[in-house]
Amino acid sequence: MIGSLKGIVQGIYDDRAIIEVGGVGYLVHLGNRNMSRIRKNDAVFLFIETIVREDSMRLFGFLSDLERAWFVRLQEVSGVGAKVALAILDILTPNQIIQAVEIGDKTSVSRASGVGPKLAQRLVLELKGRAPPSCMMGGADTSTDSIFPTDNIAPMTNEIADMGLRNEAISALQNLGFAGTDAMSAVAHALANVEGTPKLGELVKLALKELKR
Repeated sequence: MIGSLKGIVQGIYDDRAIIEVGGVGYLVHLGNRNMSRIRKNDAVFLFIETIVREDSMRLFGFLSDLERAWFVRLQEVSGVGAKVALAILDILTPNQIIQAVEIGDKTSVSRASGVGPKLAQRLVLELKGRAPPSCMMGGADTSTDSIFPTDNIAPMTNEIADMGLRNEAISALQNLGFAGTDAMSAVAHALANVEGTPKLGELVKLALKELKR
């Protein structure tokens, strides 16, 4: 299976792009958000999820392994296929998906193309309380050659930092004796009600207030 591609964007066509690697052009499907962040002749590094069917093999590309991991996780929900998973990732970052799930915000999820109220509710219910998916490459999101355009790196780097803060706060609450699912929900509610990015201590205090309600 193909896990990543490092090459040149040779062409962009609707929901897919051709990435040339060593003289071979790979047809890769991308979501609208990622598609808008690449241009023809860009040097890119894409994390790849390969989906094999009886009559086809399709490559799905992501500028972040974190997005790729959530692309897989979303499809574990009944009724969510590759197209819907990409649509969800077009409107919600991984951090926003976690927050929406833990506070039961099915309205945010239902804004994605192809997601009706029933599917949004099922997705929120089935993912609630589950730990975030693991990245296949240890959370690394750029290659050692740093061939992403700069504006492609920054947003996901911030996203990873936010995930780290969220996980540290959940861990701190668990060390205080709270159950993992309760800690995840409390942290999600706390983040939803605070402006900007709080420090760890502040986030834990806000989450503790949520737990006492």
